[in-house]
Amino acid sequence: MNRISVFDIFKIGIGPSSSHTMGPWRAAQRFLKEIDVPRVQAIRVDLYGSLAKTGKGHGTDLAVLLGLNGDDPVTIPVPAVQSNIAHINATKTIQVNGERPLAFDPETDIVFHMDQSLPYHANGLVFTAFYGNDQGSSHTYYSVGGGFVVKEGEENAESEVQLPHPIDVGKDLEKWCLNGGKSVWEVVWQNELTWRTPDQITTDLHRIWNVMKECIYIGCHTDGTLPGGLDVSRRAKAMSERLMKGRPYSNVDEWVRQISRGGHSFQETLKWVSCFALAVNEENAAFSRVVTAPTNGAAGVIPAVLMYHVCFSDDFREDHIARFLLTAGELGSLFKKGATISAAMGGCQAEIGVSSAMAAAALTECLGGTYAQAMMAAEIAMEHHLGLTCDPIGGLVQVPCIERNTMGAIKAITASQIALESDPSKAKVSLDTVIRTMKETAHDMNSKYKETSDGGLATNFSVNLVEC
Repeated sequence: MNRISVFDIFKIGIGPSSSHTMGPWRAAQRFLKEIDVPRVQAIRVDLYGSLAKTGKGHGTDLAVLLGLNGDDPVTIPVPAVQSNIAHINATKTIQVNGERPLAFDPETDIVFHMDQSLPYHANGLVFTAFYGNDQGSSHTYYSVGGGFVVKEGEENAESEVQLPHPIDVGKDLEKWCLNGGKSVWEVVWQNELTWRTPDQITTDLHRIWNVMKECIYIGCHTDGTLPGGLDVSRRAKAMSERLMKGRPYSNVDEWVRQISRGGHSFQETLKWVSCFALAVNEENAAFSRVVTAPTNGAAGVIPAVLMYHVCFSDDFREDHIARFLLTAGELGSLFKKGATISAAMGGCQAEIGVSSAMAAAALTECLGGTYAQAMMAAEIAMEHHLGLTCDPIGGLVQVPCIERNTMGAIKAITASQIALESDPSKAKVSLDTVIRTMKETAHDMNSKYKETSDGGLATNFSVNLVEC
């Protein structure tokens, strides 16, 4: 199987969707690298399957425009997302790869094929470059979840990277932990040294955490209504203000310290965890910067659980940030390899369920659990998300998606606590079993519950949407 780094699971980018926004954005960038840009006279984009059905609500068309325009999801200033889109729509022109202007009308040059799907994956898109004299080239890509992109023909390509501890299934991870007497994060650290130096690993992990932390902070200090036409009101800011009770602070780190010094009752802690998750996914829905973890729709679970550990765990240490993210990242890769992290293929169990399992294992390791307890925590969290459908109202990553992140975070904490008080040798269901079950459940699930807005809440709620 492909070898997946933690930094493939955690990607910094723009919301609202990893598979419908980040993936198409990256596909557009890759397309430009594979064509003769100076000769291009026109470009057309065709969207299929779930990308067509919920593409407007998820900003797929906007992501494609920005990718073709030469903008990058990691570095683009958040305000420029909307201003650049407005400029393209007004001028009917893109700056191809940021190099030269090209006529491009989003209304006619991006085609949504609502009733067609491509064979390999529900999230398919085709870019066609026209060079003149009836010459051109078409490139087909699949956004397979979590911002990962596969070009047609690469579906079964194997990785050439050789890791000291190759891991494809949970049993592999268990073997390396048992044989070396290591925790999950220690095994993952050794693998990450294949790609990065120790200092790079630490620096990049803290960069990811800083983006997560900043996203929580901004979300807790921004109010208003989310775009898209559902008129969903932000709630994190009001909740944060009530919980802070007037305690002073001037930046994100002081804010975190004040939370840590505040009340730690069960009720207050529960509210803060929900607040953290709401904040991230309200930012995600507003086309702001988030970390895919492992998807954008589930981007609030891991930051909320890690922030819970930072603020409310007596045993928290600074080095736990790296341990937490390394453990969570490896668990995410197990689900990607053994099942899916794409809601278009597996429903929301592939997003919120996976993120909850990742967070449960990571928290367990940071609280002193064994590798076996960490894997048990992940199994427990996923076991209670099996069959969770993806039926976003209006194709927007808002209802029920934002609140679902609070539920995933709370389940992760609960799963961790159960595992820490349990003997994993007596567990009836293994991590590999639940991953296999999730894959089978995804296969059996009706397609209308796989990010199409053709079933569930999406069809039992009527609203006139305004385009993002």
